[in-house]
Amino acid sequence: MCGSTPGLVTGGDGLSYSVAHGLDALAWADIVFVPGYRHPDREDPPQPVVDALIAAHARGARLAAISTGAFALAATGLLDGRRATTHWHYTRALMARHPLIQVDENVLFVDEGSVLTSAGAASGIDLCLHILRGELGVAASNHAARRLVAAPYRSGGQAQYVPRSVPEPLGERFGATREWALHRLGEPLTLDILARQAGVSPRTFSRRFVEETGYTPMQWVMRARVDRARELLELSQRSVEQIAADVGLGTGANLRLHFQRILGTTPSEYRTTFTRGE
Repeated sequence: MCGSTPGLVTGGDGLSYSVAHGLDALAWADIVFVPGYRHPDREDPPQPVVDALIAAHARGARLAAISTGAFALAATGLLDGRRATTHWHYTRALMARHPLIQVDENVLFVDEGSVLTSAGAASGIDLCLHILRGELGVAASNHAARRLVAAPYRSGGQAQYVPRSVPEPLGERFGATREWALHRLGEPLTLDILARQAGVSPRTFSRRFVEETGYTPMQWVMRARVDRARELLELSQRSVEQIAADVGLGTGANLRLHFQRILGTTPSEYRTTFTRGE
């Protein structure tokens, strides 16, 4: 934890934080997380903080903003011409103060490579799990999610909040259906099967599923199967053909096809990346 001035810092929530490091910590950090702060639409971040963020980015560090921390990143100019998001309550203010940013108010997080932004605090957890997946793999990310009792993966394209027209019990039922499907990825999973498990029509299931997750049911199933394949590649010595059968993709050729389409790499290259340090 670092700041413009080390020492005891009083937060807006009534708690005080012991800040151990000054901005010199940004000279060696690989990833810099910028937390949200109060009144971002009225108060600019201190210039030394802005300068330190720009310098960290210039030497190759990634910058990730949680919630209203996006305003601090915006002040650096590094988000100009890029997509970004922030807490839904402040998206319009971000658009007004920084018109060069392509503000997306309907997503949980945005990954632009070297700069990343997220919506509210819970979405910050989704962003951190997303980063962990990329750095250390699916197994490590899923382990962290279990420790946090958090959803192992919510897409960045998912809406920040579910429309009020979706009844809460149905939302809970869909969550149970997704959990049910995750334990049966090796079995046939069609729209009709998933809708039957949820107790609704396929049309209703498909529409509400997209509202909740940002994916169609079959897109979600495919990504869940690829994610499970990633975990098996990281943790086991099973062949690509065996893993393809385990996750319901049938053949190694089919697994390779979807791996390349979704991740831009092959199963073999992925396994090499995440087992190189063992």
